[in-house]
Amino acid sequence: MHKVNIAIVDDQNLFRQSMAMLINYIDNFNLVAECAGGQQFLDTLADVNCKVDVAIIDLDMPGMNGIDLNKLLQKLHPRIKVIILSVHVNEILVTQMINAGAASYLAKNCDKDELILAVNTVYKNGFYFNADALKAIRKSGNHKIPAIDVLNNPSMLLSGREKQILQLICKEYSNAEIAAELFLSARTVEGHRVRIINKINCRNTAGMVLFAIKHGLFEILL
Repeated sequence: MHKVNIAIVDDQNLFRQSMAMLINYIDNFNLVAECAGGQQFLDTLADVNCKVDVAIIDLDMPGMNGIDLNKLLQKLHPRIKVIILSVHVNEILVTQMINAGAASYLAKNCDKDELILAVNTVYKNGFYFNADALKAIRKSGNHKIPAIDVLNNPSMLLSGREKQILQLICKEYSNAEIAAELFLSARTVEGHRVRIINKINCRNTAGMVLFAIKHGLFEILL
């Protein structure tokens, strides 16, 4: 069984240590870093032997906060998938962090089963949005630019095939599953994914899903 390499970044010692115990208890999880702050985590990543798949990050930390840390991770370590775990859950923060590259946003009072699900889903599919996050995204969509403006903007204009693929991505299909569904090669699907990201100017899979929801290309069923 392949293990998911996980890092925790949180300045609250008891919470961080409790999280570490939970992660060490899960068979397919491997805790590789436990840091009290953003700079400590960046210093840890400088070690060539530190390989992190998913980083669980708090927003409120002294020194470098989670917002700034996420920006640096997207720039310096884009392969690391970021899960924000915070006491602050509102539509502005949720959409801001996803737009900035975070793969998921959870409340700190979520239960352990949801956290485990989020880590596994983010590792497999690149994003995890629960009902609260989807509601926040839908509310933020009320303030988006009209769809007609998007369609008239060549940099954001998606082809019919690209819209099909984006909708399947939103349904958590893998490249191989999309290829089978649309009778394409996995390499062709990957090429479409890259073009979608470039056209809509997002960072990752979570950003693609956010775009699709906000611009009416994928319907949220809550």
